[in-house]
Amino acid sequence: MPLFTGTQQGYYSQTQSFIGLGAGNLTYGPVTTAAFPTRPTQQGEITVFINGIEVNKNSYSYNGTSPGDTTVDNSYNLVFNNNNVNTDIQANDGSPLAGSPILFQESLPTEQYGDYQYISIQDIINNFIVSYVGEDKIISKIKRTDVAFHAQRGLAEFSYDTLKSFKSQEIEIPPSLTMRLPHDYVNYVKVCWVDDDGIERIIMPARKTSNPLAIIQDSDYDYTFDEDGSLLTASNSETWSRFEDATNRNVSDNNSLDEIELHQGALGQRYGLNPEFANKNGLYFIDNLKGKIHFDSSLTGKIITLKYISDSLGTDDEMVVHKFAEEAMYKHIAYAILATRANTQEYLVMRFKKEKFAATRLAKLRLSNLKSEELTQVMRGKSKQIKH
Repeated sequence: MPLFTGTQQGYYSQTQSFIGLGAGNLTYGPVTTAAFPTRPTQQGEITVFINGIEVNKNSYSYNGTSPGDTTVDNSYNLVFNNNNVNTDIQANDGSPLAGSPILFQESLPTEQYGDYQYISIQDIINNFIVSYVGEDKIISKIKRTDVAFHAQRGLAEFSYDTLKSFKSQEIEIPPSLTMRLPHDYVNYVKVCWVDDDGIERIIMPARKTSNPLAIIQDSDYDYTFDEDGSLLTASNSETWSRFEDATNRNVSDNNSLDEIELHQGALGQRYGLNPEFANKNGLYFIDNLKGKIHFDSSLTGKIITLKYISDSLGTDDEMVVHKFAEEAMYKHIAYAILATRANTQEYLVMRFKKEKFAATRLAKLRLSNLKSEELTQVMRGKSKQIKH
């Protein structure tokens, strides 16, 4: 991980500008001083540009002191990593390419376009304590840590099937035909490869194969053990090796069919064809034990996009709730607290259980983002009469 230290580290001057230390020794190119009206401390509050191109926030981390600290010349560290690397401006480890100018810029609240639709988890906790906790309220007394726990659990549960919380990654398939699962991966939405026109071609999972644990055997087919008595296993199985080496799995050549077979296909008389595998987009399977996605050889060198679900608890920037689901989050926290407390009237627990269910259903409807004009356009030409 390249760390902005030494010749690349920065600090605040009295003019509150981010200035590179030892700028004359920088090998990446000039560091432009960008005035910061405030003292940003979180990654979401800054934007980094390399050679005029904005760097993906997943490919670096940033930290600083609290806004209340008035000490001058405090260090603010920027650490690059190899997540979502843009090869036009970054090396494989995420560091800027040699000679590339670097610009640091603070993202002002007025410049954080699109963020207004979200509310942070900290605001959710504060609002809940103000509205639900206190004398003559539903919850008379509770620790903030308890509210924070149920809020994070609610955010994780909402991320799976209520909020629009799926992420995506794009890589080029290496010769090993494998892709590492993201660190915050929970489940996949879809896997596809991108053609020359930028269209995503969905890849179907290979349900008839896997990468099982391969046990090493001796010449007599007996299991082998090391000096500690542990069973010896191979890094990859023979099943995966054969799957990797197969070259004719997705070959389709109509010229090899005779006239009768072509005629039967036109009439729908070829039985046994599985539409799941009746394509040339390739196959993959996920090895959850080793944290890898395995692809067949037809996908060598292609650009792969993985869309996956996360629990939204990775960083502070991710821990936000859409305002359409804000009320559902309050109901979830209230129900979770009341359901786990002793001496709580059962009718009160059931009341908030119903309110939680109703609020979650309403949030799903709102977040489904259905528009009547778009639906009308989609349904035209579908043998359905649409009145409008």
